[in-house]
Amino acid sequence: MSPISPAARDALESWLSAQKALSGASPNTIAAYQGDLAEFLSFITLHKGAAQGLGALHGITVSDMRAWMAQARSGGVGTRSLARKLSAVKSFFRWLAEREGIEVTAVLSARSPKFQRKLPRPLAEDMASAMIDTVALQSATPWVAARDIAVLTLLYGCGLRISEALGLTGRDAPLPDVLRIRGKGGKERLVPVLSAAREAVEAYLQACPYPREADAPLFRGVRGGALSPRLIQKAMARTRMQLGLPATATPHAMRHSFATHLLSAGGDLRAIQELLGHASLSTTQAYTAVDTARLMEVYDRAHPKA
Repeated sequence: MSPISPAARDALESWLSAQKALSGASPNTIAAYQGDLAEFLSFITLHKGAAQGLGALHGITVSDMRAWMAQARSGGVGTRSLARKLSAVKSFFRWLAEREGIEVTAVLSARSPKFQRKLPRPLAEDMASAMIDTVALQSATPWVAARDIAVLTLLYGCGLRISEALGLTGRDAPLPDVLRIRGKGGKERLVPVLSAAREAVEAYLQACPYPREADAPLFRGVRGGALSPRLIQKAMARTRMQLGLPATATPHAMRHSFATHLLSAGGDLRAIQELLGHASLSTTQAYTAVDTARLMEVYDRAHPKA
């Protein structure tokens, strides 16, 4: 990758620091931003034939933006990824405009490639329950079976991400009626805990051979360390094969199922947004499309076209 001018690199580092401090962006998000912007600035360096200092960044044209996007597409970057990269570039240049007075009209006018958002792929209610029941059969060790049941019950019963469930510590047990969860970007939310989830976790703790310690992970691996998400993914992969479910039946699908089934039962969209910890309501609104799609499937089966 071609060198970026020191001024541009310093500006990038300052912007990343601001994103981390002001928006609470996660380390993974910051790393993605850094890669996207370094890639863009390196392209501009090559395209213009010289390292672009802040002054030179004034001169970016619509043609430059089109050339960058064309190169990204020819390199195999998909529409969703390119839209994400463009969003990062625009955010950086908005910040530059405020800080340095740089003219950024050409950058901000670049159109994001259109793509069809993927709908969440939840499980049917009976299959979500069957997944929890059947995952117990994937291990001959009783406490491991109880552990996997407890994790899946938290994903489906509380709508947790797998990282959030596995991030619980001994201090969180016994589970309260309402659990304080720290999600993406350090954002906290309160999640009601169903009695089924409390009972599943308690059953696991009673069977677990390792003592509960306040600062230790609540869910342990067979050697006593933190449970790896990969082990839950593998257990679910074996379970879905046994049940004949598609590859979309993943740990995250249990969270999708929580939201979709709650919406189907008349749950308020804004309340579901809060429970899931979505920053934007538009993310949660994807579940309304799932609900509508399922309704149309039922309609089509009941009223087949001639």
